[in-house]
Amino acid sequence: MAAATDLSLGVIEGYYGRPWSWEARADTAAFLAHHGYGFFIYAPKADAYLRRRWREAHPPEQAESLRAFAAHCAALGVEFGVGLSPFELYRDFDAQARAALAGKLAQLDDLGTRQLAILFDDMRGDLPGLARSQAEILHWIGARTRATTLIVCPTYYSDDPALDRFFGARPERYLEDLGQALDPAIQVFWTGPEVCSRELRPGHLARVADQLRRKPLLWDNYPVNDGPRMSPFLHLRAFTGRSSASAAHVAGHAINPALQPVLSRIPALTLPETYALGEAYDYRAAFDQAAAQVLGPELAALVGRWLATFQDVGLDRLGEDVGRARARFAALDHPGAREIVAWLDGAWRVTVEDMEGA
Repeated sequence: MAAATDLSLGVIEGYYGRPWSWEARADTAAFLAHHGYGFFIYAPKADAYLRRRWREAHPPEQAESLRAFAAHCAALGVEFGVGLSPFELYRDFDAQARAALAGKLAQLDDLGTRQLAILFDDMRGDLPGLARSQAEILHWIGARTRATTLIVCPTYYSDDPALDRFFGARPERYLEDLGQALDPAIQVFWTGPEVCSRELRPGHLARVADQLRRKPLLWDNYPVNDGPRMSPFLHLRAFTGRSSASAAHVAGHAINPALQPVLSRIPALTLPETYALGEAYDYRAAFDQAAAQVLGPELAALVGRWLATFQDVGLDRLGEDVGRARARFAALDHPGAREIVAWLDGAWRVTVEDMEGA
């Protein structure tokens, strides 16, 4: 289905909530590799060893799973990456912190990390010299990692004022200062006008590229459905609001997938189409084709009939329809149907406590 596009497409596994199984992760990487996706960054918020406990090495069993997944990606021709969130490291980048970071980098190198993303999101940002401090850390990392691509997610990774409410008012000219201070080879994640942007257009992206002195690497928060507000919904529709003309203004496009790995593949299949087909892109036709490819014709037709209910009405307002939907989907033997049944049973809910503990 997916038409060819020259733009670098990938996955940034950056959601809150229950992480995918290693089998699901490997299957998804293999599936998307055949449809234009060339990189996969492992960064689920539930992996404490990449977040609050980042100074500690991954336990041996988890490290071996990461190593095996990195090898799997390499065999597919997919660049394997890791997203590391060294919590508020820029507050005190002292000798002890540097030693801990050097140890973490060595382990990530040993696991086969080719793309290293340093994620400064979800951290306090109303600090003097924030951009300069973060750039200093990135350059220190760049001199020590064997990763071939270094990426940063800024603390303020969107124009969305919600970030200022949660993490403090952004420093004046933060993006400009960060872009000026960073080595041009370091890529910068950006989600768009909003944390979960409804549209990503060339004019906006060109302005951000000018501020950063480089094309942004899109972190697209669709079809992700984490958090207390989004987890009661299934994001299944094909991509909309993404313009093929944006390709000239970005360094690449990464999607943050949904909590449901199989169902995530439906919208994921449609993203290459938005770039390759341009004005000829038909998002409903793209959904129909992608759903049939991922789920098979019978289940795809059933999902199509429930699409608006699952995506717009949501689990909390389904009422008596929960039992009716559950009976219909439980009768079909397919992993996508099982994900829908689990969602109907409330297995995918993400609470405020889940997010605060990550």
